[in-house]
Amino acid sequence: MTASLVLILLLTFAFGYLNGLNSAGSVIATVISSRALRPNVALALALACMCIGPFVLGIAVAGTIGSGLINLSAVTTPVVLAALAGAVGWIGLAAALRLPCSTTQAFIGSLLGAAWAGFGVQAIVAPGVAKTLLALFLSPLLGIAVGYVIVKACRQLGTLVPPSVNGWFKAGQVVLSSLVAISFGSNDGQKLMGIVALGMMATTRSSFAIPYWAAWFAALALAAGTFLGSRRVVNTLGSRLYNVQPIHGFGAQTASCVVMLSSSLLGSPISGSQVIASAIVGAGSAERVHKVRWGIFRQIMNAWVLTLPVSALAGVILYEILSRIAL
Repeated sequence: MTASLVLILLLTFAFGYLNGLNSAGSVIATVISSRALRPNVALALALACMCIGPFVLGIAVAGTIGSGLINLSAVTTPVVLAALAGAVGWIGLAAALRLPCSTTQAFIGSLLGAAWAGFGVQAIVAPGVAKTLLALFLSPLLGIAVGYVIVKACRQLGTLVPPSVNGWFKAGQVVLSSLVAISFGSNDGQKLMGIVALGMMATTRSSFAIPYWAAWFAALALAAGTFLGSRRVVNTLGSRLYNVQPIHGFGAQTASCVVMLSSSLLGSPISGSQVIASAIVGAGSAERVHKVRWGIFRQIMNAWVLTLPVSALAGVILYEILSRIAL
């Protein structure tokens, strides 16, 4: 194993760790805030389910990350290192500022910036990039829409059932949270698996192939970040947006589950934090639009808008530096 590959694997683990630290806590935000589960129980359930995620739902997302965004001829050691270092740098800064950040956008932006700097615009696979950006743009909107519709429908049905229905909403949240965690682990775990395959291809000049141990590697990286950093994100998404009740948690988790499962099966790398935060907002606005603290949501949106251009610029700068170093 070369020194370059070791460095790529370390940066990939750091990327996965920061993903868990900055994003994966959103998986359990509503189930804790609505008191469906105690924090420690919810965290243990999320960790177990996210570790399962990389092993299920296929490898379509990994294939998109590995070969659907840039031409394989542009997969070189400086490009992969610049992409990872740029993404890790921006995600770490966002985490320090306590801003939810799309790790998916960070890596895609850095990868495209590095490939463009090294090989020009012809290195970019336009159809794959267009498909990915469309999924990134539409998935939060779908999260808002589905969360809104689910809560509206539940409110209508709630007039026909006794107040004890809240118990059913809490139980449903537990099941849905497990599915959301599996979906999150699958989509984000596959990104890490795709990056590992890119790193091996760049350093060994082999064909694109995902090693058998990549799923274990991805699961461990995501679990480490989630275990150590989830509570901070839970506070932002679970209580600062609005006071989450069982019906909101049920609607938000249903919306998140539908969008994330679909994207994993379709091979679209999306931002789990974007989908979940948007679903929470959609669920809350179904009851009363002004109930949602939109200022907090705008802060989240500003971080998302900044991620692609900033990470792309970081990828360009880091490639220019690394390309002058013998790797």
